Amino acid sequence: MFNKIISGSIALSLVLLAGPASAMPNHQTAELSAPGTNRVLTLPTAADNSPVISLGTAIDPQSGKVVEGIAIVHPKKTYDHKPQHDAAKAGGKGGGSSCYAFLANGAKWKSVENWAINTNNNENLTGSFVFDNFAASLDKWETAGGANIFGNGAVTSDVLSADTESPDGVNEVYFGDVGSQGAIAVTIVWGIFSGPPFARELVEWDMVLDEVDFDWSATGEAGKMDYENITTHEIGHAAGMGHPDDSCLEETMYRFADYGETKKRDLNAGDIAGIDKLY
Repeated sequence: MFNKIISGSIALSLVLLAGPASAMPNHQTAELSAPGTNRVLTLPTAADNSPVISLGTAIDPQSGKVVEGIAIVHPKKTYDHKPQHDAAKAGGKGGGSSCYAFLANGAKWKSVENWAINTNNNENLTGSFVFDNFAASLDKWETAGGANIFGNGAVTSDVLSADTESPDGVNEVYFGDVGSQGAIAVTIVWGIFSGPPFARELVEWDMVLDEVDFDWSATGEAGKMDYENITTHEIGHAAGMGHPDDSCLEETMYRFADYGETKKRDLNAGDIAGIDKLY
C-alpha cells in the first residue's frame, strides 16, 4: 500500500466504457455551487438521468493541451433535505467482475500529481480522521490498480474552489455546498477523453462533499452519510472510473448511495477488475 496525505477532486467525462462494451454518457440538468463559484451547469436531461455534466474545454496550464471537463454527481436515490435547510437555497452490465465503467477508455493518470484537502467541516469529524481516512481510501484504489495514481496529499487551511471553467494545476477536496438537490458529492475531472485511447489522459480532479443538505458520520450512523463510503466512490471517479450499469448494486462505483450505507467502503469485484484493467 502506498502511504499518502490527500486532497480533493471533482470528476468530468464525455465517454463512458461499461465493462468491455462502450456507451455514450447520459446527462442531466444540474447546478453546482461551491465556495468561490456561482456556476450553474445546465445540460439536456438523459432518458435514464445519468448525472454526468459537461464543463466544456479549456487549456491545461501545466501541459498547454486542450482538455475537457466533466462533473459527476453522486445522488441519493430518495432525496431528503438536511433538517431546517431551506430548499430554495440549494442551488459492463450484469454482475461480478464485468461491473465496471471508465470515464473514457484509456483515460487515466500518466503522471503523478499531488492533492490538497481542507478538513474543516461542521459534522464533528476530526481533521486527522478526515485526512487519514481519505488517504487510506486512495490506497485501496492504488493497491487494486497496482499503480501510484494520486501522489502525495497535504492538509490546507486555504479556501478551496472546485474548478468548473478550467484546471488550475491543483487537485482539491473539501466540504461545501452542492446546488443540485439530492447531490451528496460531486467530483470534477479534467482530461482528454476523445481521440485514440493511447492518447487519452487525466490532468486534474476536484471533489466537494455536501454538508448543507446532508449530515456526515465516521461510523455508518443512521440518517447520515458515511464519510468513507462516499469518498471511496468519489476517489474512483478521480482515478478514471465511471458508473457501471444500474444492475451492479454492490459495486463501490454504483451511482446511488443512502444514509448509513457502508458497503462502498470496500472495493467489489467489478471495481477491482476495472481499475486493474485501466492501469
